Amino acid sequence: MNDDATIVLPADIANRLATITREPLETAGVLLAGVARTENGVRLLVRELHLVPEDQYSDRRGDALLVRSGGYVPALARAAEIGAVALWFHTHPEGDPTPSSHDASVDEQLDAPFRIRTGQDSYGSIVLSPGSDLFQYTGCFRDGNTRHAIGRAWVVGPRFRLLSAFDASSAHQAPALYDRQVRAFGGDVQAVLDGLTVAVIGCGGTGSAVVEQLARLGVGSVLLVDPDTVEATNLTRLYGSSPSSVGQPKAEVLASHVAAIALDVTVRSIVGRLTEQSVAQAVTAADVVFGCTDDNAGRQVLSRLSTFYMVPVIDCGVLLDSTDGTLRGIYGRVTVMAPGYACLICRNRVDLARAAAELLDPEERRQRQDEGYAPELGRVEPAVVSYTSLVASLATAELLERLVGYGVTPAPSEILVRAHDREVSTNSRPPRDGHFCDPAAGLIGYGDTEPFMQVTWVQR
Repeated sequence: MNDDATIVLPADIANRLATITREPLETAGVLLAGVARTENGVRLLVRELHLVPEDQYSDRRGDALLVRSGGYVPALARAAEIGAVALWFHTHPEGDPTPSSHDASVDEQLDAPFRIRTGQDSYGSIVLSPGSDLFQYTGCFRDGNTRHAIGRAWVVGPRFRLLSAFDASSAHQAPALYDRQVRAFGGDVQAVLDGLTVAVIGCGGTGSAVVEQLARLGVGSVLLVDPDTVEATNLTRLYGSSPSSVGQPKAEVLASHVAAIALDVTVRSIVGRLTEQSVAQAVTAADVVFGCTDDNAGRQVLSRLSTFYMVPVIDCGVLLDSTDGTLRGIYGRVTVMAPGYACLICRNRVDLARAAAELLDPEERRQRQDEGYAPELGRVEPAVVSYTSLVASLATAELLERLVGYGVTPAPSEILVRAHDREVSTNSRPPRDGHFCDPAAGLIGYGDTEPFMQVTWVQR
């Protein structure tokens, strides 16, 4: 069996499951999930929870239960309606989540009806029991004829949590070099950092500073994405660069730097744009994404990625207001996108006209600019390492805060910095009614679609 499936749970559903495990009687139900088949394995993106109604239990005790078909058939119909797979779950309130021989028999009985009634060639099952951190669990997902152990549960929302399956290997022991961090927030958080896959989109001044910190924090796997090569003017901001880096791809220079400073990190680089479908599909394997790109089209993709694949995105922006060498304002922004939060489009953090122009073929863009139908692109903005590093530090600190939970509740979804005024403010925004990131639109956790993320991709 492949131990490469991750179940991604919105915080509200994870908290509800934790409450259910503490009920004295066994409880059963069906989770409806989108599916993402990534290069790192299958991700099950939980969209809905359906409990077995009380009148559909033939027998219900602390260590056993029997359920009539009416307890799960309506949930399977709902799965077929929204294009989701169905995962059977039940609790072991009086023990650990190790499946019994009876549980294995139930899986064999439910496999065929779940596949047939959902119209999906998949079946999954999960056993839950009470745990110190939400719950303990074991799980299996059968995708066609391939069996995957659900080795990870990733909970996203105001806080992020990573849970390993009950039957996974022994607990992670943090290397001694992280001793000062462990003293700050504990070994459990260090283990979570080691278990994360983080993608960084944009490897310039802000992105390279983010990556430097992620590597030194002990993040286990990092994916770097950037289409550009190092220029001489980048050397003042680009961590890991030197004069010999000029002309080399930024992502590859940064990957070499990470490999030199972090003993255990797995780093991979992609020289390409997030607006290329193959690149965006590679990013769906990440647990968290940092947006450090200055292009509006890329931020559009990040917004959809966060919704369709339930990937928390921490997006960064830095703006220096300067005229003729006179610095008038220093602005920074860190925006978090997670289920239930407004996306960058809802927040008006994306210039849609510029995004459309960025996707045009260069010759067509020049023609439309000449005709006044497209905005001018390519202006070189001022940038200073002190301010790109400041925003990068706020962004990585936001990841830590959502893992540790030391901040205010509820956590804001955006941090705004006016460095010239020494001011920091925060805010939160709900999605616009009917927008694709609105939970009512039913697209959160939809997973793989055709076309990808329900948009038309530019083919070069």
